[in-house]
Amino acid sequence: MASSIVYFAKWKVILVLAVCAAGVVFAAPNLLSAPDAESLPSWLPNKQINLGLDLQGGSHLLLEVETGAVIRERLEALVDSMRIELRRAKIRYVGLGVTETAAVVTIKDPERADEARELLRALDPDTLAELGDGGRLTLTLTEQAIRERISSAVDQSIEIIRRRIDETGVREPTIQRQGADRILVQLPGIDDPERVKRLIGKTAKMTFHLVDDRSSVSEAMTGRVPPGSRLLPSVDEADSQGRPRMYLVRKRVMVSGENLIDAQPTFQQGEPVVSFRFDTVGGKRFGAATTKNAGRLMAIVLDGKIISAPRIREPILGGSGVITGRFTVAEAQDLSLLLRAGALPAPLAILEERTVGPGLGADSIAAGKVASIVGLVLVVVFMFAAYGLFGLMANLALVANMVLITGALSALQATLTLPGIAGIVLTIGMAVDANVLIFEYIREEIRLGRTPISAIEAGFSRAITTIIDANVTTLIAAIMLYSFGSGPVRGFAVTLAIGIMTSMFTATMLTRLTMVTWLRRTKPQTLPV
Repeated sequence: MASSIVYFAKWKVILVLAVCAAGVVFAAPNLLSAPDAESLPSWLPNKQINLGLDLQGGSHLLLEVETGAVIRERLEALVDSMRIELRRAKIRYVGLGVTETAAVVTIKDPERADEARELLRALDPDTLAELGDGGRLTLTLTEQAIRERISSAVDQSIEIIRRRIDETGVREPTIQRQGADRILVQLPGIDDPERVKRLIGKTAKMTFHLVDDRSSVSEAMTGRVPPGSRLLPSVDEADSQGRPRMYLVRKRVMVSGENLIDAQPTFQQGEPVVSFRFDTVGGKRFGAATTKNAGRLMAIVLDGKIISAPRIREPILGGSGVITGRFTVAEAQDLSLLLRAGALPAPLAILEERTVGPGLGADSIAAGKVASIVGLVLVVVFMFAAYGLFGLMANLALVANMVLITGALSALQATLTLPGIAGIVLTIGMAVDANVLIFEYIREEIRLGRTPISAIEAGFSRAITTIIDANVTTLIAAIMLYSFGSGPVRGFAVTLAIGIMTSMFTATMLTRLTMVTWLRRTKPQTLPV
């Protein structure tokens, strides 16, 4: 009866050869230039290994979400609700406004102060209402509400940054949270880092307001701004002194950019413009606003500046429109990209910025290649010197292991970083551990007087459990590194995990298949190990 170790079913042989062939096919595009690889037919694997920031250059940004703006926006919304409720209850008040951490108001009638407190406390369950001396009411957000608001703002910012960067075509960006209110952005291989920074840094909060044509702009500029209005500068219009032209616009938002569902750069009368389209709710509001205010100016405000103030010539009922301005083609493209991606919930501050040149990455790749080749050569020489023909079989498995790692990284589109190269170099050494263990057990069995077939059978049987245990524990460590690590640590964990799985496959399947094939064909009386 054939031994279970030295016997290979045909399906197992086919499986081993198929896996090795797949590794060669997926790894092969890395031997071509990037344009040649992309020109391959779509039905062929044409993906190359993605190089990380430290290998191909790019930008590293550490951003901070300005959480104070998030809290202030929440408090300002609360102030609007407080004003409505107090007026509805006919409770007289003064000093309604926002401090750094609270919304405050003073009730003029002390006898109605308790009534006002109960009324305002019911507006938001996440607030604490305190009544002080002189009828002063203070509404503060709870600590939990502040934490949840900040966490939500950071998560939303990450998603919007990802949308904006994806639209620029940057491959394999790293966008992840760091701490409570910081975001790490790594953009490998970008051609225009300044443009990407501008796109990331803009809040892109767009609103539509009516221009206040009943009040004087010059009087407002002296400090007498009418209630319900505010002064805003124009982006592309200037006065006679070269300063930005100021507009007096109503604070009330007619339509918000949150209702936009599409924005595209286009041309109108040969000039770059941005066409936009609202959702159903936004389209109705926009149609109603333009119908009631035909003939008036409507200001389109982006991040506190007026980018266009066209006159409403007729009702716009289709839910779509055009933003005109002195745009260049690139500015029209960027504006439409920002509007499609959505507005950030709060401004972002750049805390740290680093630019890695491609030359440094090329040096790292060259050093990694040298380290890999030197390590591979030393291992190959050692294995041949120590185990002879069996060492050559192990070297064949080692080469196959390297091909499988390259193919897996290409197929998974994993990002290879400098620590990832270190993981590959480490894998070269680890890949032969299993073979060394098998060969040493075989040597022991030969010294005990076993026949070649029996020695190989016993060697594999004794080694297989140890091999699996050792590799599984290392794989668990790699998974933990990936789960709790970030950036370079993850790059190391990915290559280490892939290397562990491929080395287990080549040691327990490919080396075994090679030895069994040799054993069947030569039927040796002694083993060259």
